Amino acid sequence: MNWLEALILGLLQGLTEFLPVSSSGHLELGGALFGLEDPHEYFTFNIIVHGATFLSVVVVFWRDIVSLILNFFRFRWNAEMRFVLLLLASVVPTAIVGLLFEEQIESIFEGRIVFVGSMLLVTAILLFLTRFVPKNNKEVDLKSALVIGLAQTLAILPGISRSGATISTALFFGIERGQAIRFSFLMVLIPIFGANFLKLISMSEQAGTGTMDATPMIIGALAAFIAGVIACRWMLNIVRRGKIEYFSIYCLLVGIAAIIAGSIF
Repeated sequence: MNWLEALILGLLQGLTEFLPVSSSGHLELGGALFGLEDPHEYFTFNIIVHGATFLSVVVVFWRDIVSLILNFFRFRWNAEMRFVLLLLASVVPTAIVGLLFEEQIESIFEGRIVFVGSMLLVTAILLFLTRFVPKNNKEVDLKSALVIGLAQTLAILPGISRSGATISTALFFGIERGQAIRFSFLMVLIPIFGANFLKLISMSEQAGTGTMDATPMIIGALAAFIAGVIACRWMLNIVRRGKIEYFSIYCLLVGIAAIIAGSIF
């Protein structure tokens, strides 16, 4: 991977992580387009640019994060403490799958274009169905938090949009749109932090044994961070205005194109 490929893929990751169009799916399509053949290097690149996305969420939601941390360590039962515990509960499914099936997950990122296209069609259906969800003002509870967590776990599959799956699931539960997007964006912090921490340990143990160039990784991370901040703020406005279903058209077209391209080439 050269620096230009890393720049383009980093921008692609940052822009698509928060828009409901599957960043992992777009990274797979981008990797196939550039002919990147080393699955280990590309999986590592995925982890690093997702870590940059982690930082973009921290920048956009820093007030919420500080408030949640301060309230949590006061050890007093209130709305913020409840919200933190629900966030922790929501990541349990993802943590279990990530720890038990790490090798199988890494094997998914091997340029399976037809599979990515099929999953984009699933994302398109999820987004389109939100058009028929009536507006409600429910709050996240334990049941909805766990189901939203399961939706996030499914988004490990490239082509299933994480934000699209989690926000759609929250809306299906009748959760108020502002809280749905806040919960969706904050819940991703824990698994991304955990995945990057484990990857850093793995990379430190393998230091000196690989030939991976750090420059493209750094460029990709910076691009993902800047694009992520922009896309995150944009997505906040889109969901509040109830326009999320329009992205189903984009996912449908890209999914069909990916399936056709994968079948031909």
